[in-house]
Amino acid sequence: MSTPPVSAAARFRALLSRGTVVMPGAFNALTARMIERSGFDAMYLSGASLANSMVGVPDVGITTQSEAVYHATRCAAVTSIPIISDADTGFGGEENTARTVREFEQAGLAGLHLEDQEFPKRCGHLPGKTLVPQAEFEAKVAVAAAARRDPAFFLIARTDARGVTGYDDAVQRAHAYLKAGADAIFPEALEGRAEFERFARDVRAPLLANMTEFGKTPAMSVAEFATMGYAMVIFPVTLMRLAMKAVERGLIELREKGTPAALLGEMQTRQELYELLGYEVRTGK
Repeated sequence: MSTPPVSAAARFRALLSRGTVVMPGAFNALTARMIERSGFDAMYLSGASLANSMVGVPDVGITTQSEAVYHATRCAAVTSIPIISDADTGFGGEENTARTVREFEQAGLAGLHLEDQEFPKRCGHLPGKTLVPQAEFEAKVAVAAAARRDPAFFLIARTDARGVTGYDDAVQRAHAYLKAGADAIFPEALEGRAEFERFARDVRAPLLANMTEFGKTPAMSVAEFATMGYAMVIFPVTLMRLAMKAVERGLIELREKGTPAALLGEMQTRQELYELLGYEVRTGK
């Protein structure tokens, strides 16, 4: 009798037991392939990257559950490492949140995170955010936890309280969300190493650090976060920012010189792309 395959969620939990898990953000299925090929053990799907790169809009709650699930499904279909996805506010109320959990689980993901902003949400490092009442989000977390078919599916509760109601409320909400059924906490937009260290002392649970560039959080390394005890570090938009800067440079070169010849050394070659895609294997060449 064959042994059933180990779920992505169970594999992700095993990674957490071995140390800090580093998750670069994939902004499409091709970058998802590259993250795995580059030797990372897990990856992250950012709601901002989905909104920006796939839909071409700001991260202000415009994207839909269907778009997020499609993106997640495509990335999971061509990779084998665990994926954690941003699920915004659950794309609606409690029933919408329960369906979101089931859809992301069906897509093959290892877990997701929900945030306690009011809809329409805003980027976590921008002003003007509004939080839902704590009890309302506790109920949403409980519904999400109950909706899981695989009990290992990893549920992360993100709180944006630090930038709205202050640090102490972020800690209070974190404890409440853990009690409601969250497996981990994502404290968004903490401001500095001392605050990250303090939060790790105040909330004794698996914690996720968001190392997004140009935001409220200063640049810190994975090693620094690991020393502080953070279980996960995401780099949600790093690859998209690098790619878009390269795209901009390429367009300037084309407009000014009429040829990309000077940039050939910076391009992925045809052969490298084929290897990443497994093209020779698929065509039998």
